[in-house]
Amino acid sequence: MTELSLSATPSRRTMLAGFASLAALALAGCSTTGSTRPTVATAEPPMRVVPPEVLAMYGPLPDEDFPIPAAPIHLLDPIYWRQEVENTTGEAEGTVVVDTANRFLYWTEPNGRAMRYGVGIGRAGFEWNGRAHIAYKRKWPTWTPPSEMIERQPEIEKYRHGQPPGLDNALGPRALYIHQGNTDTLYRVHGNMDVHSIGKAVSSGCVRLLYQDIIDLYERVRPGAPIVVLADPAAGLALPTTAAV
Repeated sequence: MTELSLSATPSRRTMLAGFASLAALALAGCSTTGSTRPTVATAEPPMRVVPPEVLAMYGPLPDEDFPIPAAPIHLLDPIYWRQEVENTTGEAEGTVVVDTANRFLYWTEPNGRAMRYGVGIGRAGFEWNGRAHIAYKRKWPTWTPPSEMIERQPEIEKYRHGQPPGLDNALGPRALYIHQGNTDTLYRVHGNMDVHSIGKAVSSGCVRLLYQDIIDLYERVRPGAPIVVLADPAAGLALPTTAAV
């Protein structure tokens, strides 16, 4: 999609190395409920006019293993619609960059361009930042919540040995698995169909995109691609000074 003149991209940020807290790794998870069904808002914003090319971009995907309905994109602020923008991240081509402060994910492309997606990020107490890499990726993955998450949310005990793939799966139709060196951070970049969560800090540390967006990103990213998660200055996190491996 060509660039939409909806909002200026955020300014260049200083990349901060290392994860915010090793303790956060043990607490990482990708859902607070294990459900990806859209929630019903008490008061919806006024119906906005959505351009045909955007409707097509977020339309139904009937040929998936589990057919995906159209996203209710009219409920989402246009700034979070997928769009091609100038690469202001300072990162080389082929890098995933998560701008936590502005709730954007960038996939950097040739010629100083980037594809930008709206995302939901970790809520208070689950924020993290640093450099790592995408170790591998999966279509229609099984979601296995960490033991720490099950302790916090006993209702997901039934998924201790894995939640089967499907529209209700917490990871959605695609997932990118984030490792630091040879260590699985337990964080993922994955799908979620709750449009009200995009642009918000709501997850247990994972980065969530709409189903149509994670499928698009999945096709672009190759295993081994670097990922940089920028610190949100408002979070007030104490960051390590050593670079991540």
